Amino acid sequence: MNKILLFALLFSQNIIFAQFSERSLSSENWQFRNPKQKNWFPAKIPGTVHLDLMNNKLIPDPFKDENEKKVQWVENEDWEYQTTFSVSSQELKKENIDLIFNGLDTFAEIYLNGKLLKKTDNMFRKWKVPVKNYLIKGDNLLQINFKSAVSTGKELAKAVPFTVPESPRSFVRKAQYQFGWDWGPRLITAGIWKDIKIEYWNTAKIETLKIEQKNIADKKADLALHTSIVAGKAGRYNLILNGKENTISLKKGQNKIDIPFTIHNPKLWQPNGRGEPYLYDIQVSLLKEAKVLSEKNQKMGLRTVELIQEKDSNGKSFSFKVNGSPLYIKGTNWIPADSFSPRITKEKYQKLIKDTKDANMNMIRIWGGGIYEDDEFYKACDENGILVWQDFMFAGSFYPSDEAFLNNVKEEVKDQVNRLQNHPSIALWCGNNEIDEAIVNWGYQKQFRYSKNDSLQVWKDYKKLFHDVIPAALKENLTADKNIYWPSSPSIGWGHKESLTEGDSHYWGVWWGEQPFEIYNEKVGRFMSEYGFQGMPTLETAKSMFSGTPELRVENSTVKAHEKHSRGWDIINEYLKRDYKIPTDFVKYNYVSQLLQARGMQIAIEAHRRAKPYNMGTLYWQLNDCWPVVSWSSIDYLGNWKAFHYQAKRSFEPILISVAETDKNYDIYFISDLLKDLKFSLKIELIDFEGKKLWESRKSGDLKADASEKISSITKSQLTQFDTSKAVLKITSENDVKYEKLFFFNRPKDLKLSKPDITIRKISPVEIEVSADVLAKDVYLIGNTHFSDNFFDLLPGSSRRITLSKPLEKVEVMSLWEVMNN
Repeated sequence: MNKILLFALLFSQNIIFAQFSERSLSSENWQFRNPKQKNWFPAKIPGTVHLDLMNNKLIPDPFKDENEKKVQWVENEDWEYQTTFSVSSQELKKENIDLIFNGLDTFAEIYLNGKLLKKTDNMFRKWKVPVKNYLIKGDNLLQINFKSAVSTGKELAKAVPFTVPESPRSFVRKAQYQFGWDWGPRLITAGIWKDIKIEYWNTAKIETLKIEQKNIADKKADLALHTSIVAGKAGRYNLILNGKENTISLKKGQNKIDIPFTIHNPKLWQPNGRGEPYLYDIQVSLLKEAKVLSEKNQKMGLRTVELIQEKDSNGKSFSFKVNGSPLYIKGTNWIPADSFSPRITKEKYQKLIKDTKDANMNMIRIWGGGIYEDDEFYKACDENGILVWQDFMFAGSFYPSDEAFLNNVKEEVKDQVNRLQNHPSIALWCGNNEIDEAIVNWGYQKQFRYSKNDSLQVWKDYKKLFHDVIPAALKENLTADKNIYWPSSPSIGWGHKESLTEGDSHYWGVWWGEQPFEIYNEKVGRFMSEYGFQGMPTLETAKSMFSGTPELRVENSTVKAHEKHSRGWDIINEYLKRDYKIPTDFVKYNYVSQLLQARGMQIAIEAHRRAKPYNMGTLYWQLNDCWPVVSWSSIDYLGNWKAFHYQAKRSFEPILISVAETDKNYDIYFISDLLKDLKFSLKIELIDFEGKKLWESRKSGDLKADASEKISSITKSQLTQFDTSKAVLKITSENDVKYEKLFFFNRPKDLKLSKPDITIRKISPVEIEVSADVLAKDVYLIGNTHFSDNFFDLLPGSSRRITLSKPLEKVEVMSLWEVMNN
């Protein structure tokens, strides 16, 4: 084909869309109603019925006050949506016309011009309906009627002869967290939660692209394009792959075409901390007789990921190797960023993923009780070098295994894997969250009085779904280089010793078991994929819980309603008594609860990192929130960093100094995630809270690449002459690369603090310098802006420069002294 002609074909909108065109129906004038009523109201698509009810002032905002209780009736109702859209005579001449429903929540009947086209039963599936024979010239009426997921789920549950925990949510393929969790409200939605499109096309169309990495070397990468094409006519076609023409033969119907291709001098996609997450553009066009029929563009990254599990003297390893090198995993768990997911903006996705990058993380686990996230989430992870551990959407219950349910799940897996597999960020597919553990450890069989046969059936159902159906669907739909599957997270429950010697571990002895934070130093597994502790959201987010003037008291009923764990306040207060004091003032309580959370998580993360390579990953619970709430998150619902996120950033630094207390010693560890050996020279000082140096030592040596080593020990007898309750161990580098560690010997409540005089000097509208005359512990900068650092310790005679995301007239400040001395 003439190159000038090809260029014109590929880039001329008129020629391209002569054969294929699409438009969104989401922007049409949609209406909704309860079928028990006559009146129709405006609706916004994509959306949910709760959002539409709120927008029409038919229900209050359930995030405010105690309004969640007032909207529970919504889940028990059916809802109807409708719109009209016009079709021209020219469009009707197209050979094929399809309606594409990217997300219907959940049990829906689709009518076009009064004709029932399809019934749907899965929030997570994409539904394609050929409609050429049902369309008319001019206005067409599209109606989608939704049945209550709760009522339908209860009917489905009747088919099982025993009680299933968390029924009826286990029987409905929709976001499980909507049924309520210990950090989220019960808001069970319905509606058109993703875009609806109408596609017009002739002759043939590209449906999916899969890019397989056959081999990657320094000089070239050998790849294969696997594309699925549906053709209305058999014949010879041209497939253009990144400008190179390939002649192919298609039969009528579905076709699978494989085309090898090469990238010379390839650049690898690297995870955060290892280099640039380089992305390539892959452009594919399908032509026949010089007409472009269909096009698809795909971003991709060249990388290899391996899950390493090898038996050793301690048990069995669990680690990731990326691009041929072991990677210590540092990261977090993700829940949906809103109870009403259609209103999560691209900007919110981008910010939250950027916040993980800025906190030195390299992996995020998408928890199995939420949703398969929007394309923008994975795009942001690709661009920021954040690996994704992708759970399938099953969590903490038992699930059926009848033929209809299993076929539904099979199609769900197919749809999601075809959508997501080309993202270089995807590192692992995981069957579920905590279901193996739920069957073994949670006592449901005893609670619901299962017979032996009932219990056997639960295991049979579990194995059928997570060991047969999902792995088979992955094998069928994934290219071999991307098929890394783990049936359940965790593999063994935290009450069993094997949970710390093999597989991944969810350790909940802290919080659920109410063990002290220090137990984290002992309970270190091969890969810690869940652990956590609650803290309050920031003051701004706490105020957002109220529709009117905020009444900021812990005893306030609105504040209490935004703590979803039944014993949350009691557990927080019990831990506060151990390490701090319980303030009566709300602002101070808010502040110290955040410090408590950050302290516990610092102990956990540093214990995990010190244990490298025995431990090769730490993913804390959790990054974000779905509404304003007291929770395990490090970033609250409004996107503000809590004290914990600032601490996570420090604890995840690529070079970390950590101090571990034993019976007789203070052991100093040097931890590096860098892929090169280091020479270090450290100054170790004991300094009192007024700045006086009491004791000094030095240590120098070599640290191997990507290692954790104990480099020095201070015996407790060396420090007996000093009052360590008013002294801090300061460890600083004397190399070109500067890093520092402050280690306090006592719990915060036992420190003998003096009142600091904290000075804030304004350098520019968005930069300040903070200094203090004596130790200022846990300096808390208060204001409606993002501070580049916060909740930090400030030694006398030192200062810290802080940037602000936007100017403030005045920055208020607090330190731990105010809490401990009131």
